[in-house]
Amino acid sequence: MMQVELVDGNALAGALTEVFAADATTIEVECGGCGARRALAEAVVERDAAAAIVRCRDCTHTLLTILHEGGGIRLVLGQARSMRA
Repeated sequence: MMQVELVDGNALAGALTEVFAADATTIEVECGGCGARRALAEAVVERDAAAAIVRCRDCTHTLLTILHEGGGIRLVLGQARSMRA
């Protein structure tokens, strides 16, 4: 039986660094709307100075939104079911 360990969010640093340190255009995103899996580079992006809305090329559901606000960036997850580096 696998032993589960409860830790805080700091334990995610290594795993998230592996995903987000990769070339972002090559990250494979799975759409929760239609199940399509494509590299982020293949997504359709609507952008302006305030935001970038990333849509599934197959069904047009919003995968994620990147907001530029208050001197920082906020990532809002939509139909992005999974992301793989």
